[in-house]
Amino acid sequence: MELTAPQPLTALLAACKQGHTASYQALYNRYAKAMYNTCLRIVNNTADAEDVLQEAFLVAFRSLETFECEAAFGSWLKRICVNKAINKVKRERKRWLQMDEAPIINFQEEESIDEDEFAWKIDEIKRAIQALPDGYRTILCLHLLENYKHHEIAVMLDLSASTVRTQYIRAKSKLLQLINGEK
Repeated sequence: MELTAPQPLTALLAACKQGHTASYQALYNRYAKAMYNTCLRIVNNTADAEDVLQEAFLVAFRSLETFECEAAFGSWLKRICVNKAINKVKRERKRWLQMDEAPIINFQEEESIDEDEFAWKIDEIKRAIQALPDGYRTILCLHLLENYKHHEIAVMLDLSASTVRTQYIRAKSKLLQLINGEK
């Protein structure tokens, strides 16, 4: 088996636009893992994340002709994945915003911790994020992990920016409760 250097993105996109199937596969292989992780953080289910990923790539491949090369392809594809994942959550949980009122609390800085405890804390935080209600998890992940601003999330979810901020604060509060073992 001969190893070849990966094609530059512009050449790969041009080959895809000309219908070269191997280029589609190479483009998929280049971005699938990162996009899958983005989808998984939002839908919180591996099968749903795989479905959303496939739908997003289909949309992207069908829309390559309209893709403007001035925009970063990865950002464009990520936006498609995020929108598809959000739509999946919306379809399955039509009224997730009607949640119990969670109190808003202030977060305090923790003392420094050793590396083993730090690794344990990371796993605990991941489990707690997965246990959050869909709406809280979606907003928290989009803001903290995907680096979207509140107003961008508001547009994606068709909510007001103040609702997104409130849900984000409640998500952090609920996350802290889950980490501390509270109900």
